[in-house]
Amino acid sequence: MTAGLAPEIAALILGTAGCSPYLKSLLEKEIAWWPGALEAPEAAMAAVLAEVDEMAPDALGAGLRQAKRRVALLTGLADLGGVWSLEEVTAALTRFADAATHAAFRATVGAEIRRGKLPGATEQDAQTAGGLTALAMGKMGAFELNYSSDIDLICLFDETRFERDHYGEARQSLVRATRKACALLSDTTAEGYVFRTDLRLRPDPAVTPVVLAMEAAERYYESLGRTWERAAYVKARPCAGDIAAGERFLRDLTPFVWRRHLDFAAIQDAHDMRLRIRDHKGGHGRGVGPISLRGHNMKLGRGGIREIEFFTQTQQIIAGGRDPSLRLRGTVDSLRALTAAGWVPEAVSERLILRYRQHREVEHRLQMINDAQTHDLPQNDSGFARLAAFMGVEERAMRAELGAALTEVHDLIEGFFVPDQPGPEGAETGSAGEVPKLHDILPNEVVGRWMNYPALRSQRACTIFGRLRDRLVEQLADSARPEEALQAFDGFLKGLPAGVQVFSLFEARPQLLDLLVEICAVSPELGAFLSRNSSVLDAVIAGDFFADWPGTAALREGLAARMAREDGYEARLDLARRWAKEWHFRIGVHHLRGMIDAETAGRHYAELAEAVIAALWPEVIAQFARRHGPPPGRGAAVLAMGSLGAGRISAKSDLDLIVIYDPEDEGESTGPKPLSARVYYARLTQAFVTALTARMAQGKLYEVDMRLRPSGSQGPVAASWASFRNYQRDEAWTWEHLALTRARGVAGSEALGADIESLREEVLSAPRAQAKVLHDLEEMRVRLAAAKSPAGPLDPKPGPGRAQDIELFAQAATLLAGKPSRRTPAGLIAAARLSLIDLPEAEELQETYALCVALQISLRLLANTAVSPEELGLGARRFLLSQTGDADLAGLQARFAKRTERAAEILEQALARAAKSASTTPDFET
Repeated sequence: MTAGLAPEIAALILGTAGCSPYLKSLLEKEIAWWPGALEAPEAAMAAVLAEVDEMAPDALGAGLRQAKRRVALLTGLADLGGVWSLEEVTAALTRFADAATHAAFRATVGAEIRRGKLPGATEQDAQTAGGLTALAMGKMGAFELNYSSDIDLICLFDETRFERDHYGEARQSLVRATRKACALLSDTTAEGYVFRTDLRLRPDPAVTPVVLAMEAAERYYESLGRTWERAAYVKARPCAGDIAAGERFLRDLTPFVWRRHLDFAAIQDAHDMRLRIRDHKGGHGRGVGPISLRGHNMKLGRGGIREIEFFTQTQQIIAGGRDPSLRLRGTVDSLRALTAAGWVPEAVSERLILRYRQHREVEHRLQMINDAQTHDLPQNDSGFARLAAFMGVEERAMRAELGAALTEVHDLIEGFFVPDQPGPEGAETGSAGEVPKLHDILPNEVVGRWMNYPALRSQRACTIFGRLRDRLVEQLADSARPEEALQAFDGFLKGLPAGVQVFSLFEARPQLLDLLVEICAVSPELGAFLSRNSSVLDAVIAGDFFADWPGTAALREGLAARMAREDGYEARLDLARRWAKEWHFRIGVHHLRGMIDAETAGRHYAELAEAVIAALWPEVIAQFARRHGPPPGRGAAVLAMGSLGAGRISAKSDLDLIVIYDPEDEGESTGPKPLSARVYYARLTQAFVTALTARMAQGKLYEVDMRLRPSGSQGPVAASWASFRNYQRDEAWTWEHLALTRARGVAGSEALGADIESLREEVLSAPRAQAKVLHDLEEMRVRLAAAKSPAGPLDPKPGPGRAQDIELFAQAATLLAGKPSRRTPAGLIAAARLSLIDLPEAEELQETYALCVALQISLRLLANTAVSPEELGLGARRFLLSQTGDADLAGLQARFAKRTERAAEILEQALARAAKSASTTPDFET
């Protein structure tokens, strides 16, 4: 058998035949083939696959079995000879499995077509198996087949290819074809077998046929799918039949497999599955202490291959919904992707990759010996001696390395699935000595109602929450005001619609529980936001949550890129809501922790809103254009007004917007359902407002106020460029020009936006009668004071000498100075240059205004409505004082009252002087 072979090849053949009776039998059967194949193994492999593809249906029985012998022999020798890596070996075995499976289904479905049993199908449909697709699962799906693997398949068919009346007949035909194809592959004949096939991964295999309609399978997964089925689909891929239909099905199944939130509840599911598998098949399931090598299952036992696969797939399931880069099939590739994304330390992933490859090599040698589907190490010394010889290592060293490898894998992974549990009751826990008891800091009636909250209605949620309870109570007891913090936590828990996912997240990442307690202790409003939008916690651990602010351009590009990956308009709107809430929460946490001040937080809120507007506007246009054609003329521009135009809003601000369009002529749009330009832009604007304000599955983005448009709340929601231009030049009231000082383009046509900005500069630079502007300003102050008074001693916006009063004065000065600045400080400087006030007074007003801004931004983070100082908890008071620089709340109230009274006095005196001057001076424009 080795005559005429090169010495190294002869040694390989003799060693292989001596260690593996199975490979020895293949060497003898294929003696005429393998010497030539070894000269170019890649070419030989390609030739085998080509022969399979060209086999006639009646030749498949013997032909596939001969091909299997050749592939098994070639891969075995290439592996033992060190010619192919582990990945090349498993890929070669998988490529053959794909080819054999496709050939089998092509033949059996083709036979049904020729017999006229598959309605509407022609001979050409045999190549795509008449709409049937076989999904490769597990190792086959990941191109990781071993030498004696079963192939796990899920067989589905595209029911849309058949008329409703023919559905039953088509299904029966495809069921017959599937059974015959599996028999063709798995039956053992005198020539051997090809692959043992397993169809039990399909939905509810005890009661469902061997092939299911895709629509029925999708319904099952949406309503009844379990975590282990999600894990199975991580590696799924279409391998035979109608590949395109299989890919469509997997795309449709994406929301089931890859949840949009971080899914830490999968950890417990995977851990329970590990233990069941160990107990049922793996041996040594829940044991502790040293791993015994005799009979140890390299796949299912402690520290084995399945441990590494479970660890990898569970991490992918947790984070893959948010990060598509983690949606890989191969174990090694997936571990490296998890490391690149920051989920697994590089040292851990590289050790697991090393051990995975070592484990697979041992597994392959065990199976090569007798072509046995085994993963068990030998039970006796002679078996270990044979295995060591087959692996080319010394037996004692092999045993030591095996024990070390299994133990290392077990230790690395067990901590992930079974994190450290809290110590026994009464154990030392910091300076407090004991974990505080719940009733020590919260009335029993509050605790008693927790079990009636939606978050704790399932047994599983209660179980996980029970494991968190001691840590939670300890953290709350350590807060400055435990009663306040726990009452705020009660509000969080009450608003939480479901608990399993959130509690699992807290258990897996305890620092998030600490963050929640911190939030509850300071800002019940942010805690309430968190209960309604708990998925925002994903952002804390899934990205650079505490990094520097990226800026408007990066935010806009990031949101646009995320939305582009979504299928469908509504999905993109929902994505925008999730994304915006995460960034909104991030701003709040950064502000709460003192990483940014109130002024910066206000700017960040505004930049976030601008990014959302800029990313959504083209999406709304694209959706609208499908029915009504592209925007006529030069399109439209979106103007931000008010606080957003000035570049600073609070956590709860509405968005003041105006839409201006330029149709260029009065023609219609050119879509399937054309509209006149006026109607087109009115409906487009309404669609845009709906995109921002509609309450969808992920809530809404913002409230929108469009009352600052030229026609107010009575006219069309969008203004034409010509009418807007004419109105601002000839008809606008003083207050409308005051509002124009803060207008800023944030989305839409850049050319039109530039023209609008030029108009703004022109209008604001025009000479004005000072007496008229200041008289109108005084009337506005009177009306505003009558309409709304301060809600409390620290209400920073309405009222004399407060934020709104100072802003209006600064806008009037901006208008009189002819300088189109949007910022209040610049307007106050302009007032000093116009001698309406002196420079020290301008500085006083600016300091008062800065205090109002700090209060406004900070208070809106703490509460949704105006609150009196007495209603603020200790944590909220400390936060507020850190933002204003005051020592205590009484000092803040006194300083605020003194400053606003002084500001009101400065403004009253300035307007009185101007009025007196106007009464003694002829009216002229200045």
